[in-house]
Amino acid sequence: MRIVPRDEWELERRAYLDRVRPWAEARLRRVSRQEKHPVYDFLFEYFSFRPAHLMRWSPGCGRVVADATRDDVQWAEFAASDAGLSLDAAAFPAQRHGYLKWAAAYLEAVGTREPAFGCAGLHEWAMVYREPNVRHPYVPLRLSHAETDAVVEGLPLRCSHYDAYRFFTPPAVPRNRWELTREATTDHDQAGCLHVNMDLYRFAYKIAPFCPGEVVAGAFEVARAAREIDMRASPYDLSAYGFAAVPIETAAGRAEYAELQREAYRLGRPVRERLLGVYRELLSASHGVHPRGAQLFEDPRG
Repeated sequence: MRIVPRDEWELERRAYLDRVRPWAEARLRRVSRQEKHPVYDFLFEYFSFRPAHLMRWSPGCGRVVADATRDDVQWAEFAASDAGLSLDAAAFPAQRHGYLKWAAAYLEAVGTREPAFGCAGLHEWAMVYREPNVRHPYVPLRLSHAETDAVVEGLPLRCSHYDAYRFFTPPAVPRNRWELTREATTDHDQAGCLHVNMDLYRFAYKIAPFCPGEVVAGAFEVARAAREIDMRASPYDLSAYGFAAVPIETAAGRAEYAELQREAYRLGRPVRERLLGVYRELLSASHGVHPRGAQLFEDPRG
């Protein structure tokens, strides 16, 4: 293990906290005031990493943070020695090795599949299609219910991500190009999908604290950026929250959305590669086989 001097890792920890603390603290303030946010609450409700956990920095595996205390690295998994605190990749829980194999295979498959940018972000529209009780009742729709339904009926539904598809209203489900299932997640997900890029954050925190803080922060930033695009292209009017709409009901709006998808893809690609490297490192430490071709061992959401 490489020994990292205190002044070096303190800079890393400070940089990490500077990236995530404003968002975690903003979430805690909203909760204390019982305020909702249709864009950013998703990052703490759909994803199960609490603000307190997000604000715990980890140097990852294979490094000794010199002269560190339990207050400096607040993860119980780290072992103490005379040199400082460290985390061995071989300490990853054996009962979760099946998940590691599935996740590495998934990340590799998504990373090598050709990204697609032609869905027009219709998944949020399919979630309110012919449904008077919308998911964010405190936010108005940009169009009338009839006009919103007409957009879904006038454009092809090409959602390839199960965790968006499963929230479609019953009338919207048969309109989708694919009938998606949890078991076929690896067969359909592709890196042009905003939700697939958001899910990089889940893959990072699900192996905390074995995932370095800089990767967790990068994945969180990808998720936040993708979520903003996602909701700007939704049927909701978010002008009161400072978000300009991407009007995918128009040809110009769909072209803008596709370019924003490409930006999210470019932002997510290096994070996905780093994550895959971390997963492979953990598999190697557990004497696992290379994950190519692995089957689904457990629910990808864990």
